[in-house]
Amino acid sequence: MMKEIIVGDCILAVCPNFKGAAVYADFVNSPYCAELWKEIDQSVSQCREQYTTESLKQIPSIEATRAAYRKLGKDPSRYRPSGEALVRRVLQDKDLYQINTAVDLINLASIEHGYSIGGFDCSKIEGDTLRLGVGKKDEPYEGIGRGMLNIEGLPVYRDSIGGIGTPTSDHERTSLSLDTTLLLAIVNGYDGNAEGVMACAKRIAELMNKYTACKSCNITTF
Repeated sequence: MMKEIIVGDCILAVCPNFKGAAVYADFVNSPYCAELWKEIDQSVSQCREQYTTESLKQIPSIEATRAAYRKLGKDPSRYRPSGEALVRRVLQDKDLYQINTAVDLINLASIEHGYSIGGFDCSKIEGDTLRLGVGKKDEPYEGIGRGMLNIEGLPVYRDSIGGIGTPTSDHERTSLSLDTTLLLAIVNGYDGNAEGVMACAKRIAELMNKYTACKSCNITTF
């Protein structure tokens, strides 16, 4: 189940202190969890009290991801990293999307820590290795709910047949559904904060154990 995750030189060239964590879980998903959404509502309220749409850019995890985008030649205000997009959405008094329990709890961890988190159906990942590189011109990529996405210049995880995740949007091919039983969630620490990345990964594991029928949950770092 576990994958070897390799951070490419093209990423390390712009973010030499990159830290990542991978959460693997064997679980049973559900369409909705009322108790989880009580926690989400509490975190949303705290977020609105603490930040504005301007000050959120100064959250270290968000600021560092935006900086990595700019260094790679991508406009973070046009292709917003998901960690920023989620926080920005709640600060605009919009409700979070309700998808399914696995996606919803990953979004909660992202709001709380500001990291962009990839959520994948591990059984749909091809091969034993994921490589974090940079999107190429005209590279085909279907973002979840976004159609074909221009990922040129975006950080992208690729399995043996192509891209599966960017901080802006994950790919439809490996998306989390109600049939998913093997989760891989990747916390992307462009801020180089190993403790922050691990805290976010542990929060995902805590939520998985609390709100899903989780048989096992493990964390690795890379």
